[in-house]
Amino acid sequence: MTTDTTVRRDVIFPPQDLQSLGQLARFVETHGEPARLVGPNGERVLLPPEVYQVLVQVVDAMRGGKAISLAPTTQRLTTQQAANFLGISRPTLVKLLEAGEIPFDRPGRHRRVGLLDLLSYQSSRRSDRKDALGRLTTEASELGLYERSAEDYEAALQEARRKLSGRART
Repeated sequence: MTTDTTVRRDVIFPPQDLQSLGQLARFVETHGEPARLVGPNGERVLLPPEVYQVLVQVVDAMRGGKAISLAPTTQRLTTQQAANFLGISRPTLVKLLEAGEIPFDRPGRHRRVGLLDLLSYQSSRRSDRKDALGRLTTEASELGLYERSAEDYEAALQEARRKLSGRART
């Protein structure tokens, strides 16, 4: 492995020539478990199904040109790493931490966030968004907005916004 473009600490970038993954990708697509790893001396070892699934996911991601990072579930992240993971700003993350939405600890001066806690928060937010979308879709259907014109929909949306802004002021 070269250190310039292939590896940066814990992030592994795909090879520059993505075609080199073609044979491996075809292999993992057409072969299932159980798989074996063969060493340079011909020694064979059975890969546990979980390890094989990780290999399949890594090959798929790299074939798509994505970098890979493996982290233990016990991994503790800095606030900047956690913010990057969630795709939000660090100040926004700190607000979530201080509001108690994501657990954290402070072993010294700096906050640390558990990877499992971030995954749990991310899953919860995804579920909340899905539920909200379901409620909005049901409400729109009950109001007959799917049968109406775009102009009717825009008017209903503006009315809903007016109601919400009126509630926010009271």
